[in-house]
Amino acid sequence: MTGQRIGYVRVSTFEQNPERQLEGVPVARVFADQASGKDVQRPQLEALSGFVRAGDTVVVHSMDRLARNLDDLRRIVHTLTGRGVRIEFVKERLTFTGEDSPLAHLMLAVMGAFAEFERALLRERQQEGIDLARQRGAYRGRQRSLSSAQVAELRRRLEAGEKKAPVARDYGISRETLYQYLREEG
Repeated sequence: MTGQRIGYVRVSTFEQNPERQLEGVPVARVFADQASGKDVQRPQLEALSGFVRAGDTVVVHSMDRLARNLDDLRRIVHTLTGRGVRIEFVKERLTFTGEDSPLAHLMLAVMGAFAEFERALLRERQQEGIDLARQRGAYRGRQRSLSSAQVAELRRRLEAGEKKAPVARDYGISRETLYQYLREEG
């Protein structure tokens, strides 16, 4: 197969460094998303899907960077390989071509299931840590975005008839956060 080697990287937060994922791996172009793996709508993944052609190879650091659950992983892999695109997972050292053997399909399912299981364990351990920190009084949750004075001003503006979306933008918060402030202050 001749074609381009196209990289795909995904980080969950702005603090994470996407460059390390394909460091030292030769690729012609990289598509990078900053989104949770559970989000199915990832703009750069969609752009990559529209960009690649038969004969190209999509290179991904690991399966959990492409998808967080087995169903999405299988769907993405089958969609791309069905169009003649190869997929390489660097960490797992696996390549899928669409002409894979039953063993390759089994490996995809098993490795994908392990990645999903690992993520579930991580969330469980994280929640246990938060619960223990709360018991010690060390965990207070996320800091409030707005002060009491700002919330009072926000409420005044809404009572004066201003629309919620522009007010939320002015304070740098989402509409959902605005609604949370209204619920707890009201």
